[in-house]
Amino acid sequence: MIASASLVLTACTGGGPDPARSFDELDRALPDSTVEQLQGVLDEAVRQSGSSGGLAGVWAPWSGSWEGVTGTTGFEDHAAKVTPQTKFRLTTGTTEITCTVLLRLADAGVVGLDDHVTEYVDSMPGIEGITLRQLCQQTSGLGDFYPGLRSHFAANPQRIWSETELISGGLAAGRASAPGEGWAPSQAGVMLLSLALRNATGRDWDALAEDYVFDPLGMEDTAIPAPSDVDHHGMLGAYLAKPGDGGPDCAAHFDDSKQSSSMGGAAAGAVTTLADAQALSEAFATGSLLGEQLAREQWTLVPMSGDAPAWQGYGVGGAQYGPMRGTAGEGAGALTAAFTDPKSGLTVVVALNNSTSGADFVREVAFALASIASKSKAAPDHELPMVELPWSLDQAVAKMSELAKCPAEEVAAAE
Repeated sequence: MIASASLVLTACTGGGPDPARSFDELDRALPDSTVEQLQGVLDEAVRQSGSSGGLAGVWAPWSGSWEGVTGTTGFEDHAAKVTPQTKFRLTTGTTEITCTVLLRLADAGVVGLDDHVTEYVDSMPGIEGITLRQLCQQTSGLGDFYPGLRSHFAANPQRIWSETELISGGLAAGRASAPGEGWAPSQAGVMLLSLALRNATGRDWDALAEDYVFDPLGMEDTAIPAPSDVDHHGMLGAYLAKPGDGGPDCAAHFDDSKQSSSMGGAAAGAVTTLADAQALSEAFATGSLLGEQLAREQWTLVPMSGDAPAWQGYGVGGAQYGPMRGTAGEGAGALTAAFTDPKSGLTVVVALNNSTSGADFVREVAFALASIASKSKAAPDHELPMVELPWSLDQAVAKMSELAKCPAEEVAAAE
């Protein structure tokens, strides 16, 4: 089914408030004491993850903002210092873009969230009974190709993978559950969604993302690079420890700085900046690009797993932890997290360039930053909001230490 060009154009130029910034942010720095704590967490995150560098941003509308950096973009002697403008890999935060495109197309009546994917993709066996909503809510039951291919991605990062090959890899990984009966993340499912949306509209991902996400949010520095473009000069590098007996060999790492975006595609292949990641996180968490009904549906949560705490759930395209909504993700050599509280506007973004410790590690870094910022002193004529986080700073910092697989001092000792 191909939607008419006029219908798509009408959808992406609809009215409503300017969503480029969802909150009235103060144009001032956070208090020095808060900045010192935030920088300490970022420095510790870089050390514990074994990264060469990292960057983070925190925006607390009642208090101010902070953009912090530490280290260099890579381990080579001539590597540039990280700056607040350094680009980084968005990893699975890319899924937020693809799922926002779905939601906006649904808002415009081009597709329905509960349409079956077979309405738009009829050449692939094994996808029967799956809806577009389930692909974004990670309840499709499809397997995930990433765990099985992680070592192949790391060892051969410049290989160009076809989308069909990776989706087929997810299908071959076996069903996690029947459609709609359980939560299990699947990058293959998001790639399948992208294929369905392209078939539904007759437009490629770049055009859909530009019209439905990037242009409305003023995101000029975010894109999925061409699969053959592996020279990312000035970008935060990408590293991970090589496998060893009984765990990672912290003294030896893969350098995946030159990598093909085809490994992640519409699920995890985008690159971005702090400013763009902030804009995306705020809009995604608040539903500012959507009509009222779809904004509610987006954050009607499903449990993330059988043993997950009650304060964790998953919406259409991202997770919710307490009041914070967003994504923490892993790609080959990269860890990125971005979360926003839709009520207070508290937003945190963090990017590291060693993926050995996994997505849960960078999530805890973001939690620590959020905990500090949630208590930042209010500016004159502003009030400190009640941001009820279900974790403490001490808990997040302790979890960081627990999850860190190759802290810098262990690397030095191993060498």
